[in-house]
Amino acid sequence: MLLHYRLLSGLLLCSILTLTACKPPSSPSDSINKASTSPEIVFAISQAPLNLDPRYASDATSERLNRLLYQSLVDFDHHTKPQPNLATWQQLSPLSYRFTLSEQCRLFYYPASAEHKAKARKLTAYDVKATYDSITALSDSPHSAEFSNLKNIVVVNERTVLFYLKAPDRHFPAKLVLGILPAELVKVKHDFAHFPVGSGPLVLLEAKNKWGLQRLDDGQRISLIEVKDPTVRMLKLVHAEVDLIQGDLPPESVRYLQAKPGLTVKTAVGVNFSYLGLNTQDPQLKKLKVRQALAHAIDRQEIINKVMLQHSRLGGAILPPEHYAQRQTLPAYAYDPALAKRLLQQAGVSLPLKLVYKTSTDAQRLRLATIMQAQMRAAGIDLEIRSLDWATFFAEIKQGNFQLYGLTWVGVKTPEIYAQAFGSDNIPPKGFNRGRYQDAELDKLLSTDDWQAVTQRIHQQLPYIPLWYEGQFAAMQKGIENYSPKADGNWDDLATISAYAH
Repeated sequence: MLLHYRLLSGLLLCSILTLTACKPPSSPSDSINKASTSPEIVFAISQAPLNLDPRYASDATSERLNRLLYQSLVDFDHHTKPQPNLATWQQLSPLSYRFTLSEQCRLFYYPASAEHKAKARKLTAYDVKATYDSITALSDSPHSAEFSNLKNIVVVNERTVLFYLKAPDRHFPAKLVLGILPAELVKVKHDFAHFPVGSGPLVLLEAKNKWGLQRLDDGQRISLIEVKDPTVRMLKLVHAEVDLIQGDLPPESVRYLQAKPGLTVKTAVGVNFSYLGLNTQDPQLKKLKVRQALAHAIDRQEIINKVMLQHSRLGGAILPPEHYAQRQTLPAYAYDPALAKRLLQQAGVSLPLKLVYKTSTDAQRLRLATIMQAQMRAAGIDLEIRSLDWATFFAEIKQGNFQLYGLTWVGVKTPEIYAQAFGSDNIPPKGFNRGRYQDAELDKLLSTDDWQAVTQRIHQQLPYIPLWYEGQFAAMQKGIENYSPKADGNWDDLATISAYAH
């Protein structure tokens, strides 16, 4: 990541959260620089974060890191129900909500620099208003469309803020999961993307060749290093050059790590949804029968059985069937290459149908692409694979420069994702409708709370091809404690992870 040095308001820009007191520590700079009794923990990740501004971040790595650098008003419990985080709330009327910040102190913390003393101040309702006012004013944020229903935000006092809506929305609190930013830096358009200032459990100290993090409560240092090649990442763990890796390895590599006596490997059922993205403005892919043919041209279960991690399972929609808004298992499109061929012929397609599939250079993603390429060949589809470095690949997808691509929805909690991903008005940069899908019937359903009807319509019309929910794993040195993989792949346990010398 290319970084440059910037002073803003005379502050060295880092952030810290303290949970143990309702006043700033007497010497904040001593707190952040104190030595930890535990050794530094090195976490090797497959892709670097692209944007550490929560208003713009949309890649999985940035979202996972931002959860640790910032705090949000609302989070979710294990049943994906919204729960208070920074604030509790009360619905005052169909068009108004009152949020009350916790008495427990959260701090924006600026360490000392050569020119300025360390500074810490409490997060207040004015920061909440500034954050959400700014997101509604942005025209190039993928999250702004979600808050188009906001009419006004009023600060009552430092702990209380009122949200007024244009139309009733009983799910509104579940949307308030953006990290809160300090109002004074929002005002001067600070570069949060490279210099995050939040109130989360970790602070970013360095972002050059690695992302150096530190916890305020105990001084534990954690470094994130980018290691794109999965084999190299695995070998670095085996040779104790890194302490932790998570995800993005083929199952045989995970089994190899499980056999190593010096390592601990933990696995879990996953909820992150992998899919085949389609450009529905393409002359061929706009035809429903062609999309149906693609769905019948992939043998998902064979791929899961042969090359996916333990606990992976067939997927039907972005939200898993156990989600409160889902409560249904959508039937899988059976692998039937003969039927796929007939559908293509009925759509007036000359065989073979030539399509270009874009993916990252990750070895497992390329492996999956190659298997799908072979399976589709039997269905009369000639799939060309183009692999790009992650930043280029993701930029191409956001710009709509593709026919087919493969991605995974990560950490999705609310059913409003269907409006963001498929609503006609949510084409990037406004939202996440990367396939440029437009369906008046679906738009009508999205205005209701009938999420089962929404997902059934999506499943029928196939603006994407559903694949699977990926199983999760984390592999670590024996000396690592208090870390387990989460179903959505988040790194939340970096707030509690510890290490002892061995």
